Amino acid sequence: MTPPAEAPLLPLSPTEEQKALAARIEAALPQTQCTRCGYPDCASYAHAIARGEAEINQCPPGGAQGVARLAAITGRPERPLSAQHGQEAPRAVAVIDENWCIGCTLCIKACPTDAILGLNKRMHTVMAMHCTGCELCVPACPVDCIRMENVSGQATGWAAWSVLQAEQARARYQSRKMRLDLEQQEADVSPAPQADTLPGARDGQDSKQAAIAAALARARAQRGERG
Repeated sequence: MTPPAEAPLLPLSPTEEQKALAARIEAALPQTQCTRCGYPDCASYAHAIARGEAEINQCPPGGAQGVARLAAITGRPERPLSAQHGQEAPRAVAVIDENWCIGCTLCIKACPTDAILGLNKRMHTVMAMHCTGCELCVPACPVDCIRMENVSGQATGWAAWSVLQAEQARARYQSRKMRLDLEQQEADVSPAPQADTLPGARDGQDSKQAAIAAALARARAQRGERG
């Protein structure tokens, strides 16, 4: 009995080819979500490369080896890492100084992988195993209580990172995005009343701002005394 002939594979459309290429590029990125490439996340950068809108040398965390990976995928020539987007460096993780943290939660909101734990007006801490070293929490901190600590010695780029760590970071980033999208959808369905219309709302806002200002003043004064 003659086996049935296999159906011929249909060629991918330009759009499908572009999406497939973007997926391969994204899988080769370190998933630090640091935005140093000039795009909001690794996926956006991957799609920009696939569309021909971005170069393959804009990812400092991936380093020279990362550029080589992207060159192999895209067929583009290897180029030195773009100095405009940063330098290849050892991997670092964020560390919060408990003595200075005022519990403002701004670093928690800035972290792309939910690697920071803490509550409002309570000391925060970084889960080092989930920190990608993106540094986005550093400028978000109003009292400069976050520092980046080298955890890879002299190793840089992919020598300081792994495919498993990249996959875990991407999963945590995607999970965070889904959570934020869900929270936004719930807020759109049931919008909260305007704060200014609630009884005592203005007084509460003023008190909160005054408390934050006082905490910042105390932190700066203590630093001045110790400096």
